[in-house]
Amino acid sequence: MTHPTVALREARDLLLHLRAEHASAVDRFDWPDVGDSFNFAHDWFDAFARGNAADALVIVEEDGTRRSYSFDELVERSDRLAVWLQLQGVRPGESVILMLGNQVELWVSMLAVMKIGAVLMPTTMAVGSAELGDRLARGGARHVICNAVDTGKFDDVPGDYTRISVNAPEGWLDLAAAEGLGDVRPEHPRNASTDRLLLYFTSGTTSRPKLVEHTHTSYPVGHLTTMYWLGLHPGGVHLNISSPGWAKHAWSNFFAPWLAEATIFIYNYGRFDAGALLEQLRAEHVTSFCAPPTVWRMLINADLTGGPGSLREAIAAGEPLNPEVISQVERAWGLTIRDGFGQTEMTATIANTPGQPVKAGSMGRALPGVPVVLVDVATGRPVDPTAGDAEGEICLDLADRPLTLMTGYQDDAERNAAAMEGGYFHTGDVASIDAEGYITYIGRTDDVFKASDYKISPFELESVLIEHPAVAESAVVPAPDPVRLAVPKAYIQLSPGHEPTRQTALAILAHARANLAPYLRVRRIEFYDLPKTISGKIRRVELREREEELAHEDIATEWRVDMFPELTS
Repeated sequence: MTHPTVALREARDLLLHLRAEHASAVDRFDWPDVGDSFNFAHDWFDAFARGNAADALVIVEEDGTRRSYSFDELVERSDRLAVWLQLQGVRPGESVILMLGNQVELWVSMLAVMKIGAVLMPTTMAVGSAELGDRLARGGARHVICNAVDTGKFDDVPGDYTRISVNAPEGWLDLAAAEGLGDVRPEHPRNASTDRLLLYFTSGTTSRPKLVEHTHTSYPVGHLTTMYWLGLHPGGVHLNISSPGWAKHAWSNFFAPWLAEATIFIYNYGRFDAGALLEQLRAEHVTSFCAPPTVWRMLINADLTGGPGSLREAIAAGEPLNPEVISQVERAWGLTIRDGFGQTEMTATIANTPGQPVKAGSMGRALPGVPVVLVDVATGRPVDPTAGDAEGEICLDLADRPLTLMTGYQDDAERNAAAMEGGYFHTGDVASIDAEGYITYIGRTDDVFKASDYKISPFELESVLIEHPAVAESAVVPAPDPVRLAVPKAYIQLSPGHEPTRQTALAILAHARANLAPYLRVRRIEFYDLPKTISGKIRRVELREREEELAHEDIATEWRVDMFPELTS
């Protein structure tokens, strides 16, 4: 049998070779057989990183302090930490909560926990004691690694778990003690390739966060699709804006760059500064840059005239990106932002890939090795792409189950049954597909609604609203209406320099009227601080609930079309 490292490298190199040839990549790519006992840290990372003096990780702090870490340094540091963790009682298969920021200890700890064969539970530092208690219980965590500043959060979290900290206070073990072990190496744990490796909590935009289980192959190998989408390559420098503890951080700040043997660059800012970020992007010769739509919207309001530096790949992820943002970056930099789609439950699934034509509004086509189908919600059968803009729920065909997909939601048989119903994995997202396979996002199945018997996609309306200079972000939800059953209402967060006045409301409503079909027009707006998950995604469910609660009340802060004679005449 081919050694797992060789098999993975051959598959990786094929995608690198076909980076601008989407159709050929889809035809020729097969998931590599990495055998029965694959471990990313031992079998892939150490294999190319040991003795490798190239930069694996570069971190620049807000004050300009710069630290770089070679691949070889991370191999040795993770070796020592893995052995030290074993001495503290961490065993294969045991869950470890990892609650660290963008600091070298995060990457060293991830590698070390993998080298033991233990299970990673990445956790955002934004969670509080109650959420930590829930995660410890549901994830069965036996060990915790965090910063000293967060140790107090565990005072009210009972349980028999090992407490490990960076700069440990009294009663906690100090992670730095591992550096005193010298030249040591952990043995390969001989974990099964199908063993658990990662437990991720979803962001919970519409319900209680789900606990997603991934294996030693589904993310480590599955992120070949993410590498292909991002356009990563050996020796490149990749900058991704996302917070530790969320799946996208593992996507673009761990697995995908190191599958490509690229450098991960981190700019550690406390308060976002678009100008400072652009300076670092150019100074560090970043070749690929991925950011959520919120960051891209802030960047286009900054000065883009300094150019993109060494940048050759511009990518957006997390939520659909509005066409207006794409066109502004294209005009300023000559680069087209390439959108993509995936979930915590899987790796990158649909994307606009390098060198391919980008259709306005589309998030691209199915990636190599991923059996994407759109399933008609009413019939449960796949739609016919040749029918022209056919609509359905984005699903994965389980008859050809992709390696990229999670094992399931841990200890949640009911949710698993619903997610896998009918032989498909159901994403809960609705889209349309054209004859060439280009898929255009419509919205979450929970977010799409009817008004006057017309189906409304919030994203379509939000894409128009964001084109108005006063609108920083918006969320469209149904507002109960006695005549139309429901009408589109936009909750709007204003851009700096704009006030929540009658004149501003009139300007936004007039803009929507001029750029939307009559049945799609926004009929009410309210200036509002948008509720978000701790990962930064808008919780439309809260806004919908607010509308239901206030359905029979006069909302003093709401602006309606019928308040403006100039719009109704």
